[in-house]
Amino acid sequence: MSMLRTLMCLVTAAMIINSAIATTTFTVGGPTGGWDIGTNLQTWSSSQPFSVGDGLIFQYTPNHNLLEVSKEDYDACQSSNPIQVYPSGATPITLTAPGSRYFICGVGGHCSLGMKVEILTLGAPALSPAQSPETTTLPSDPPISPSAYPSPTETPSSQPPASAGPMTVPSFPLTGSPQSFNPANALSTLPPPIAAAKARATSSILFVILMLVALFL
Repeated sequence: MSMLRTLMCLVTAAMIINSAIATTTFTVGGPTGGWDIGTNLQTWSSSQPFSVGDGLIFQYTPNHNLLEVSKEDYDACQSSNPIQVYPSGATPITLTAPGSRYFICGVGGHCSLGMKVEILTLGAPALSPAQSPETTTLPSDPPISPSAYPSPTETPSSQPPASAGPMTVPSFPLTGSPQSFNPANALSTLPPPIAAAKARATSSILFVILMLVALFL
């Protein structure tokens, strides 16, 4: 069951990838013509939007063949130094890179009669208007005048700073003496809220000690 589920996931992924890569296969000279002398191959080629990944199908009879040549040999209809020779009668060609590729028929005289075609491949499929990304122009910040900020050499004020008088440290009277320290007197010298909190904490500690003593007796 797990292998079947994995296989189904792989098939689904392959279908998604195949649909995402939009390529087209062109029959050269089609749909009304083909790879022959009677078809205006240059007019057909100039009307097709070839992109990287697209494919070509050359279909021809046994009295023709297919040669891929350089631009110089294409212009001169020279078939003695081909890049590749295809004699099958049904030749698929994949456009794998942008740029021009040149094809002629190598049978004597056929190229001069118009059996030649230049295939110009673009870099990538063009986006339709609905797919074209929208460009958004962001507003620019308003210019800031240099006068809005003080110069480093400027001083905030020409008036001299006011002189500060001597600092007076407040003194607090001490109650009791170190030799006769009394916790009750210490609590009484604290402000009322702090003294009450200390008293409650002391009572709670005494209560806990009494409870522990009672448990162990």
